[in-house]
Formats: sequence, C-alpha cells, structure tokens
Amino acid sequence: MVERTQLVEQELDALYQVSQILNSQDDLQDKLQGILGTLHERAGMRSGMVALRELESDALVVAAIRGKDNQPIEVPVRYESGEGIMGLVLDAGYTIAVERIADEPRFLGRLGLYDPALPFIGAPIRVGKDDLIGVLAAQPTDSEWLGERSRFMEMVANLVAQSVSLLRAMEEQRRELVNERDRLKQTLRKNFGFENIIGHTPAMIRVFERVYQVAKWNTTVLIRGESGTGKEAIANAIHYQSPCASGPFIKLNCAALPDNLLESELFGHEKGAFTGAISQRKGRFELANHGTLFLDEIGEISLAFQAKLLRVLQEGEFERVGAIQTLKVQVRIIAATNKNLEDEVEAGRFREDLYYRLNVMPIIMPPLRDRLEDLPELAQFLMARISRNQGGRPLELKESAIRMLMRHDWPGNVRELENCLERAAIMSEDGVIDRDVIIMTGLEDEIALSSPASAKLDFNTEGMDEREQVIAALEQAGWVQAKAARLLNMTPRQIAYRVKQLNIRMKQI
Repeated sequence: MVERTQLVEQELDALYQVSQILNSQDDLQDKLQGILGTLHERAGMRSGMVALRELESDALVVAAIRGKDNQPIEVPVRYESGEGIMGLVLDAGYTIAVERIADEPRFLGRLGLYDPALPFIGAPIRVGKDDLIGVLAAQPTDSEWLGERSRFMEMVANLVAQSVSLLRAMEEQRRELVNERDRLKQTLRKNFGFENIIGHTPAMIRVFERVYQVAKWNTTVLIRGESGTGKEAIANAIHYQSPCASGPFIKLNCAALPDNLLESELFGHEKGAFTGAISQRKGRFELANHGTLFLDEIGEISLAFQAKLLRVLQEGEFERVGAIQTLKVQVRIIAATNKNLEDEVEAGRFREDLYYRLNVMPIIMPPLRDRLEDLPELAQFLMARISRNQGGRPLELKESAIRMLMRHDWPGNVRELENCLERAAIMSEDGVIDRDVIIMTGLEDEIALSSPASAKLDFNTEGMDEREQVIAALEQAGWVQAKAARLLNMTPRQIAYRVKQLNIRMKQI
C-alpha cells in the first residue's frame, strides 16, 4: 500500500518530468512514448496507452503504448465512438475508472496489455471545453486512492492536450503550405509550360523539337532571336519541364545594369564591400542553386565581366564581392540574346571561349513575320490572356481584324502584337474587336497583294456576320464598291447603303 504523502510526491515528480518531456524538441511520437515511460517508472501507472482522434473522423487510433517489453505498435488499432472502454471515454467525455478490469464487460483487451485483476483509468485529452482529441489510459498497481490517481491522470492528459493541439496545428499549417506549394507549382507549369507557346509552322516545330530534347538535361541553352519573339517564354518552358523544375527559376536582364552592379547582382556581396553594402546579400547564382538562372541580353555584357562570368560557367565557383571564401553552386544556365554573337566575336566584342561555353544548345526563335500562319491562333491566345487580366471581360476578335493583323510586318514581333491587341481591347467599348478598332490602335492598314490574307475569301464562313462579309468583300475588291457588290451578288446601290448603315470605314485608295 502506498501512503498518500508518498503518492503525492510521486505524482509531483512525474508531472515535472512530463512537463520537461513536453518542452523538449522531440517529435510527438517520442514525447508520448516518453510520457508513458515516466508514468510507468515514477507514478506506478502501468501499461499506459495514448489514443488520438483522427482529424477526418471520430475514431480513436492508438498512437503510443507502454507494454511489458516496450515494443511499438505494429498494426494500427482503432476504437470507434462508444466502442470498448476507450470508445466510452471518447463518447462520454469524462474520466472512467474501473476497480477491476475482469469485472467490466465492456473491456475489449485488443492489445493484450492489461492485467485483468488490476484497476483501469481512462482520462479524456481535451482542448478547451468541447474539443476532445484523445484518451490517456493506464493501470494503477492497486485500487487504493483510485480517485486521487484519476485526478492525476486528468492533469497529465491536460498537459498532453496542449502539446498535441499545438503540434497538430503546426502539422495542419505545414500540410496547407505543402498543398499551396504544389498548387503554385501546378499553376507555374500551366502558365509557363509548352501549352503557352503557340505555333504550328515548320520554324516553330523545330523550336519545339529542340526544347523537348534539351528540357530533359541540365545542358546550357542559348536562345537567339529578335526582341519580342518569346525567348523568355521558351526559357520558362525549358525550366518547368526539366529535372530542376522543383528548384528556383531566377532571371536577370544583363543589359539593365552596369558592370559593378551586375557583379553584385550575380555574385552577391559582403557587408561593407562597398558604399551602401549595409548587409550581406546573396547573388542570383547563389539564389538559383539547384535551379535555373536565365540571363537575358547576354550579348550586352562587357569584355571585363565576360571573363568573370566564364569562370562560373566553367567551374561553378565564385566569390561574393568583398569576400575571400569561394562558393560552389549547381545551376542550369539559359542565356538569351538578340545580337549576332558570331559577328560580335569577329569584332572582338565578345569572348570566343564564352561564346562556345554558352552555345552548347542553340535555339533560334523565328520572327513573327516569318510565321504569320500562327498569328490567328496566337492572337486568340493573347486575347484570352488579356480578357483574364481585365477581370474576365468578354472579348471577341473578328475576322476582319485578323486579316488586317496578317498584313502587318510586325517589327516588334509577338510583344508588339500583344500590345496592339491590349490597346484594341481598351478602345473597344463592347469588347468586339474588328478592323476599325485595330485601325484606332495606330496599326497601318497595308495592302499586301502577295500576303496570304489577299487570297480568295469565303464570305459565308460560319460566324461571319453581315458587316464582316461586306468588309471581306471590299478587301477582296481593293475597296472598290462596284467590284465588292459583284462578289456579294449585290448592286452598287445596295452595297453603298450597307456601308453606310453598318458604319464601315472605307479605305481610301
């Protein structure tokens, strides 16, 4: 028999040890196992068990036990609400004490832990008044002071509750962050994947073939082409389809910075390395470790800086500005330029060794004027993006607008096309973009008889309304109303009336 004073001292010592365990850096499983060990060794509470409520249901799942040989649970054990004594504690929400297990018909004994001749105490693990998250159970060595021991078990359960609640909240937050990360990754892949690069012309098919080949490896890529051809979109697609897609994708426009700032941006700097360096800062190479670094306008960097860049590309090593420690990184390089680097090498403005280091896998982006067959699909894709940016506003691009866009030379390439369409969307009050709206954007209405747009038109194309048919016939007829009337089986008087009624702006020839 245990004297009450001795029992109180044991319980106080055990509570102190439990608080120490809960304040440790161990994970939840180790904490629960340590608490059951303390109850066994210091408080005379044998065969301890902690069962926690599943987040998705009302069932209890055994999380930790203290058996004779202290072996972990191999097969998950569950108790539904009201099932056995554990389920009864969960269902009732208060402590249940049994003087002798053998006399309790509701005892299930699934784990084979308990001595049927000894008492049993099950205490709810509760957060606040209503949130019951589990059950703490154990066997006293005798039935004396059973009420006192029940209160002790309740105190331990209260300590456990706070720790479990905090750890579960952290786990839920971590799970939400992981889900958000995965959702953002899917969004990035969707926004920057291959499906966002439009083109079916032979020149674009060659680009796609190169991108598919190189995306599988960490090879250095040099994307070449005029400004506005979509070099950055290709760089995005390569990264997000590559083995380092889970790593960072860091971008830098090399033409935007002088050498001293470019060195700091790429390599980072130490505190006090120069005036204004008030703290240490990581550079783009360091930030892109195990990912991709996109260096746009690579042809604009000076010869002096080219030598510093070459070392990083060859060795993967660099020093921050003002530092002596050498850092190593593993970064996939994608560079882009609108310059003819061969001419730059010939003129001595670009290092030949750097050129060959960058030009491992070249990808040539064709200008828009060389793939006009892609323009209708590209224009529709850009209109959908503009619509989303304008809050989901409905936008419709008419055939007359597309034909006019097809006759332009597009010196600014895809970027110019997107800007033109965005201006048109702003200028169109009803969201319908036809030839007249395109003219309002400042695009010249050029006549190009050799253009694919000047081929014979089908005036009965599905979705082409009367206004579009009249405009198409006028374009086909070189804006001569009499000829257009014959194409539409109308009289000159009829077509003149429709031009006026449909508010068609006539092109002056």
